[in-house]
Amino acid sequence: MAEAHQAVAFQFTVTPEGLDFHLSREAVRQLYLAAVHSWKKRLVRAKNSFLTGVYPASPSSWMVVVMATAGSCYCQVDPSLGLIARIQHWLPHSEALTPQAQTVVSTVVFSTGAWLAAVLLFRRLLRLMLSYHGWMFEPHGHMSRTTRLWIALMKIMSIRKPLLYSFQSSLPKLPVPPVKATIARYLESVRPLLDDDKYLEMAALAKEFQEKTAPRLQRYLLLKSWWTTNYVSDWWEEYVYLRGRSPLMVNSNYYAMDFLYVNPSPIQAARAANVVHSILLYRRRLDRGEIPPMMALGVVPMCSYQSERMFNTTRIPGKETDTLLHLTDSKHLAVYHKGRYYKVWLYYGGQLLPPADLEMQFQRILDDPSPPQPGEERLAALTAGERVPWAEARARFFGRGPNKAALDAIERAAFFMTLDEDEHGHEPARPGCMDAYAKSLLHGRCYDRWFDKSFTLVVYKNGKVGANAEHSWADAPIMGHLWE
Repeated sequence: MAEAHQAVAFQFTVTPEGLDFHLSREAVRQLYLAAVHSWKKRLVRAKNSFLTGVYPASPSSWMVVVMATAGSCYCQVDPSLGLIARIQHWLPHSEALTPQAQTVVSTVVFSTGAWLAAVLLFRRLLRLMLSYHGWMFEPHGHMSRTTRLWIALMKIMSIRKPLLYSFQSSLPKLPVPPVKATIARYLESVRPLLDDDKYLEMAALAKEFQEKTAPRLQRYLLLKSWWTTNYVSDWWEEYVYLRGRSPLMVNSNYYAMDFLYVNPSPIQAARAANVVHSILLYRRRLDRGEIPPMMALGVVPMCSYQSERMFNTTRIPGKETDTLLHLTDSKHLAVYHKGRYYKVWLYYGGQLLPPADLEMQFQRILDDPSPPQPGEERLAALTAGERVPWAEARARFFGRGPNKAALDAIERAAFFMTLDEDEHGHEPARPGCMDAYAKSLLHGRCYDRWFDKSFTLVVYKNGKVGANAEHSWADAPIMGHLWE
């Protein structure tokens, strides 16, 4: 894997004359800028976490409560029913804390407590309102008065622009359905697949399960639902996806296409640079929680938990089950072109590289005439095959040395990108062009996509783009939101 040399802030050597110390001012400057950027990121995250925690209230509403309480006290009206005086009595007496200061502090403390109580009440009310499911069963083109009233109240409750996780703690828990209803739906789903004799046999087995085994399992499920927000999500991820031993390619991964009739740029490096830069801007907003949540009907928030693992995530193969490796941050991109892997740094001095600088790096990769190293060209084919052989090869050949360092660079990248040598897209004069486009995004040559990454961005020679996404970390709408 090719990668840029890293700057070193200082170097020293021992000579006969003593210690020779060299300081790189530029490297120190970059370290300083990176540290400043990191702290700014932490402060923004902390601020947005606070705003999310008090939603639908806001800091300005706290100021309104404090000023209203202080104004009432000034007008000789005690809205606290004596609590402010009691808080003032509990405050320590000192020369620094005068009676006037004690009055101000006790007023602020009471106002803050009242404001927090109101926040908790509103969030509880929001959870109760989100438990209404009648809107799901309304006939198309018709809406009942109850649903209309509910939508109006929801719009009033969420009048403040929400952040990504503003509704997260207000979402109701997934209810555990009754066993009888689950078995009835199961029998209804298998009826078209079975003849009469087989169906009667299946119905008898279902009844036996309902009477003997199901009650005990249902109690365990109810117990789990009490301490988890979604009793099925971890099992779904584990048994539907991560324990699957068949290839991810075609069986699990899915793809996303580019515009059909618009091509912003036919220059491969330029289109790659603009798309990568836009994706990284999306990641920055995602890290800060500034993206609004997806809303059904414009008022019903969807769970945003899956968005956390969109970037810096890789599926690690195992013999019995895979695992998901997710990092809080990643500063580089893994790029594949003509059988060679490159590690491209995305930041300089803590700042995201502009599209022009990214284009320059991608163009150097496209112009690089060097051949692949032995075994490098078709390395990604391991991610396209059965999971057990890939897990065994990973443990045997990638546990140490340069192989481990190269694999870490790929698995710890923000995402994977392929600069493809082919041209694809919608061409009315070429029959089957869309089939070829879809097949290329779904599997390519089977060794030029890293199928374990959360997603692989594919940029074609004519500037068209697409993506191949791994499925276990999230459902397709999450990736669709990024793609749009």
